[in-house]
Amino acid sequence: MALVEEPRLRLLEGCRSVYDLAWECLNEGVSLAEGTERRASHEFVDYDAVYAGKSGWRICPSADHPVEPARCLVSGTGLTHKASAKNRDAMHVAAQAVTDSTRMYQSGVEGGKPAPGEAGVAPEWFYKGCGTVLRAHNEPLTVPGFAEDGGEEPEVAGVYLIDAEGSPRRIGFTAGNEFSDHVLERKNYLYLAASKLRTCAIGPELVVDGDFDAAPGEVSVARGGRILWSREIRTGESAMCHSLSNIEHHHFKFEFHRRPGDLHIHFFGADAFSFGDGVRLEDGDVMQVRFEGFGRALRNPLSRAPLPARVAAVRSI
Repeated sequence: MALVEEPRLRLLEGCRSVYDLAWECLNEGVSLAEGTERRASHEFVDYDAVYAGKSGWRICPSADHPVEPARCLVSGTGLTHKASAKNRDAMHVAAQAVTDSTRMYQSGVEGGKPAPGEAGVAPEWFYKGCGTVLRAHNEPLTVPGFAEDGGEEPEVAGVYLIDAEGSPRRIGFTAGNEFSDHVLERKNYLYLAASKLRTCAIGPELVVDGDFDAAPGEVSVARGGRILWSREIRTGESAMCHSLSNIEHHHFKFEFHRRPGDLHIHFFGADAFSFGDGVRLEDGDVMQVRFEGFGRALRNPLSRAPLPARVAAVRSI
């Protein structure tokens, strides 16, 4: 582990993962920022070389469960931004004058930011998978052979640890590429759940004291070393129809989302993505996501897996 001190990384002593560091800070009764400072060594590594993948050191996902990936729940909240609702509408509009996507977004506008201590309307929720779907900066995001497509979704994700008493504790925020199959989803919005079961990326940095009120940024796709598409994006509570506290309440109100020792990574929604502008990504395209205040940009190439040689067959024991 390392603390970012541009243009270097200061290595930390005595902790192997964010997960372990968070538990140690809870046991010591100190904040993550203080616990990190206590473990700062006098050894540095060149960040540029690591970031470019030209070092013996490599960047891992900015948070994960180091021992049991199945105890890391990766999920997200959709239709939290007006632009995402418009994109979804464009994908699903048919005979309906007002789509379910618009209704879901409008319910957030009307009741997604309740008074402190009160619960507002529930946002859309989706499941991405367990910790095995997480990829790091520079690692490919894969379009399975059976999939219709794959496209970037630039978002910020919250990282949470469930403490020994079963209470969710926020570790911090990280930039992410939620990555979904938009062609499958466009066929019928009831395919949304299946379209989300894909790899995704977070990092390269985890911000433990970040401000989530406003986070402008940029998303781009490069092909053959040249920018194919780019767009300015916005996220954070000021750009969303739900407050962070309301999203967190509706995620952690479920008892089975408060299992001591579990790690949660939850995406908070996107403001723009290339598919909404008619772009179809190809093998080797490089997706980049950057938000101000959330560290260096997250880059991931797209990789298309070969078509499976046969269908998935089930046999009796």
